[in-house]
Amino acid sequence: MMKSMGVTIAQIMERMGGRPTASTATGSSARAQEIAQRAQRRRRTRFLVILLVLFVIVVTIFSALFHELMEVEGRSYSWPTSIYWTLTTMTTLGFGDITFQSDAGRIFSVVVLLTGSTFVLVMLPFLFIQFIFMPWMAERERRRAPRSISSDISGHMILTAWGPVESALIERSGQANVPFVLIVEDVEEAGRLHDEGRNVLVGDFDDPSTYTNARVEQAGVVVCSRSDPANTNIAFTVREITSDVPIVATANSPASVDILEIAGANEVVQLGEVLGSAMAARSLGLAGRTEEIGRFGDLVIAEAGVVGTDLVGQTLAEAKLKAHSGVGIVGVLQRGKFEIAKPETQLEKATILILAGSERQLATFDEQHARDFNRSLNAVVIGGGRVGRAIGRAYEEAGIDYAIVEMLPDRAQDGLPYVIGDAADRSVLERAGIDDSEAVLITTHDDDINVYLTRYCRGLRPEARIISRARLDRNVSTLYRAGADAVLSYAATGSDTIWNHFRGGETTLIAEGLSVVRTVIPVELVGRTLADQHVYRRTGCNVVAIETDLGLVTDPDPNEPLPARSSLIIVGTDESLSRFREEFPNNS
Repeated sequence: MMKSMGVTIAQIMERMGGRPTASTATGSSARAQEIAQRAQRRRRTRFLVILLVLFVIVVTIFSALFHELMEVEGRSYSWPTSIYWTLTTMTTLGFGDITFQSDAGRIFSVVVLLTGSTFVLVMLPFLFIQFIFMPWMAERERRRAPRSISSDISGHMILTAWGPVESALIERSGQANVPFVLIVEDVEEAGRLHDEGRNVLVGDFDDPSTYTNARVEQAGVVVCSRSDPANTNIAFTVREITSDVPIVATANSPASVDILEIAGANEVVQLGEVLGSAMAARSLGLAGRTEEIGRFGDLVIAEAGVVGTDLVGQTLAEAKLKAHSGVGIVGVLQRGKFEIAKPETQLEKATILILAGSERQLATFDEQHARDFNRSLNAVVIGGGRVGRAIGRAYEEAGIDYAIVEMLPDRAQDGLPYVIGDAADRSVLERAGIDDSEAVLITTHDDDINVYLTRYCRGLRPEARIISRARLDRNVSTLYRAGADAVLSYAATGSDTIWNHFRGGETTLIAEGLSVVRTVIPVELVGRTLADQHVYRRTGCNVVAIETDLGLVTDPDPNEPLPARSSLIIVGTDESLSRFREEFPNNS
């Protein structure tokens, strides 16, 4: 079938950067583990046989010596009696019914006793540990990590890898009351994750029975987030079972996108492209110019920096943005700190406005407040990897001048404006245009370097828009303190993108830890007002709009009763959104 489509398996793997046999790597770790366990059992059995043979030889030799020494003492015993005496002495029972009278016989008895004690101390613990305790522990581990899920579960999310993106997806699923199952090959890892409260299932990624046990036919989505060849294998395997369940796959290589789609993936996400595009978008809303960062139907969520406009120094009440353009002010961001819009909110150079409105209202805002709208924007991108190149492509589409600073010459690609050198060297940054730049985007994989460069670039360009990338969540606040205007990560942007493919675009990430979410109006709020229920005071979330069958109501009146069968669009931090779900749990 693959040849009829003009693509062979070998070509698929070659385009993915792998070998034809690479797809078998999905289940190789589990099979290798099983082979290792079999080899270990064979070694234990061989050792036990050696001990038993040695024990029989020792008993035979001791019985023969007993027989001979008794002959020397003038007594004669049968061979069964010789074996009986040897065993009772070696096992330290020593009934005393048969004893030596000579010194040679008594010395021999001591040797037999010590040899037997050694065998008892070695053989019995070995037999107990290897053939009773360890099999019991292995069975306990096997039972601790489930191999199937309950038949009552449906609409669930099946995850095929464990990492920051998957962890963020699991957190989202918990907030939205969506069940999930995490497939893990290694039994020990599955047991550890199970003990941490994760809903895991043990199985090979290339085994159809694994997905049957995960009830894939009743699942809401399968997320393939391993290597490109492994994701292709998973997609083919799932499609053997069902053609209906949505599959969202990640791709590292652009060449893998069409291959994953052929394999059965409904959506293919290139996380580097997603993160690069998101970082580029966060750098475009400068000098009063709005830049779309999300959309809920006709409602556009946008941001705009006030630096370079006459808004600097005013309060929101003095600016009268709602009256002049009709846009709703969701809130303001300043160095990563979000504040719900209030009349007394002061607008400073570093302030980023988060706006909500129609395209026409945002265009009116641009006409009234954007300065030097047609002039070129200069940007410096630090880091020439996948994320940096994605930012460059986004800038080229927008007609923006930029330069990519990259330390490794081998990573420079033709057609992109690279400056080779260390970004910590001011002369390199000057060659890249740092002195005239209005945006600096820092994209390296190392959070320590990102913190350093953020602080350095903030000192060089106090008024520039600095967007930084974070690998670990704990470094987000540090990057903001270092001077970043916005911080984005693979975990947040990747999980946001995958979740929206799954749930139909119900979340827009504004900044790390800050999102706009669409949610069904909870039963407790239907027919009541936002003012009476003190939604903001109780949760810290601000209601941006109400989505009804008749359309969107932006900047809703807090004294109007909320309609049934409608949705709220709310903005808040991760903490405030969690409080909203706790206060109003019936929002499924």
